Amino acid sequence: MKTDAQLQKDVMDEIRWEPSTTASHIGVTAANGVVTLTGVVATYAEKWAVERATQRVEGVKGIAEEITIKLTGVHVKSDAEIAEAAINAIKWHVWVPGDIQPTVSQGWVTLKGNVNWEYQRTAAKDAVCFMPGVRGVSNEISVKPAVQPSAVKDSIEKAFVRNAEIDAGNVTVTADGGAVTLTGSVPSWGEKAGAGTAAWNAPGVNTVRNDIAVTCP
Repeated sequence: MKTDAQLQKDVMDEIRWEPSTTASHIGVTAANGVVTLTGVVATYAEKWAVERATQRVEGVKGIAEEITIKLTGVHVKSDAEIAEAAINAIKWHVWVPGDIQPTVSQGWVTLKGNVNWEYQRTAAKDAVCFMPGVRGVSNEISVKPAVQPSAVKDSIEKAFVRNAEIDAGNVTVTADGGAVTLTGSVPSWGEKAGAGTAAWNAPGVNTVRNDIAVTCP
């Protein structure tokens, strides 16, 4: 198991390795596998990139994200400008249904509407979170499948077995209609996220509660 000092160094090195971030603006501390991120960045996109870089590091059990976004220069946009750009971004994304509605308040974008699949919900967020002026995104889009759930638990378990990046033996699936809960333990955030994505891909699923723990080898 890594020491706190080694984990801190590994996270800092990974953030430096990520070209879309300015590592000198980010502070990193680690305690018992929980990493705290501090500092100031110019965009929500960079904040997102720092979080993803941290999740890639082996030994990270949890993340306390305390990064502040300070907009400057070309990144400063009015709510009206952001709203107009968000409408166009959603309109031109082939995976996002046209009835998704963005609202903006002080740079924070809220998305509402209904979709049939989680990938469409995720695509809507991705369409707006990299725009200048955005301070954060609340994704309140509901997943309402067009098909009824059928053999959901069995379908997800088979998907786990097919996936080389998921240790199916360490993850337990329970399903109540279209509501799925994942429990168990995996060695990385990437494997936890992969299990969640696989569960969302089952026809008829409308919610996934990912309670898988990330544990150090």
